[in-house]
Amino acid sequence: MKMKTLAQDNLHHRRRQAVSRLAYLLCALSAVIAMVPLILILAYVVFKGIGALNIDFLTRLPAPVGETGGGMGNAIIGSLMLIGIAAAFGLPLGVLAGVFLAEYRSPRLSWVVRLLSDILSGVPSIIVGVFVYTVLVLTMKRFSALAGGVALAVLMLPTVARTTEEMLRMVPDALREASLALGIPRWRTIVSIVIKTAGGGILTGIMLALARIAGETAPLLFTALSSRTWPRGLDQPVASLPVQIYTYAISPYKDWHQQAWAGSLVLVLMVLILSVGSKLYFGRKIKPAR
Repeated sequence: MKMKTLAQDNLHHRRRQAVSRLAYLLCALSAVIAMVPLILILAYVVFKGIGALNIDFLTRLPAPVGETGGGMGNAIIGSLMLIGIAAAFGLPLGVLAGVFLAEYRSPRLSWVVRLLSDILSGVPSIIVGVFVYTVLVLTMKRFSALAGGVALAVLMLPTVARTTEEMLRMVPDALREASLALGIPRWRTIVSIVIKTAGGGILTGIMLALARIAGETAPLLFTALSSRTWPRGLDQPVASLPVQIYTYAISPYKDWHQQAWAGSLVLVLMVLILSVGSKLYFGRKIKPAR
């Protein structure tokens, strides 16, 4: 009887091992399949865009319609300008909202803020563009870099807020209690202890949010529009890589098509640098609470 029980246990053990191996293989296969589209997209963009990528493309203005040559230097600077404006508006608000949700935890207000943040993260970007167009563009009576930056700031707010909240919640309560026990004010505890401990994770969320807005096109069509000159001020229209790529891609000119692919390559590289850089540099600083 004892031998029979041992044999049944061994059989069950082998079955569990087989099921575990099968589950592992299925997960690994799914991960590989999920990466295939990304690899194909990156490879195709590099293949199509590398030929038109040169110093002139990165530093010169667009050529007149119908002429070959020129570049997207103004669009590259314009994109960086728009991302900078969005960061100036969106990062402080997003981080402070995350701090409120994680540290103060007002039952009703926190629930409302969290709900609105989740809803905002699901709002199509074109709706945000139309909203900012109504509020700023019509008020100022002109398209502008400021309006484009505000639209991008609205899009990045929920990502920064929720990432900040989650990272702050991972900080052990023992650190807060130890600081408060020493007589340190709560605000100083949050700034000097909690935020500093979760800084790596918060910065990762910020970098990912910036990477997300870098490729937005729809809201910029309603706010910043475009320009074929160098940026001239916050209250003037400004070129951006996504809009320039869209304009060139739907044109009938072959040279513009090649430049659209080169612009796509530059944009993808910007997003990859932000995303991969945040993962490699800041990711190692994120340590879950024990």
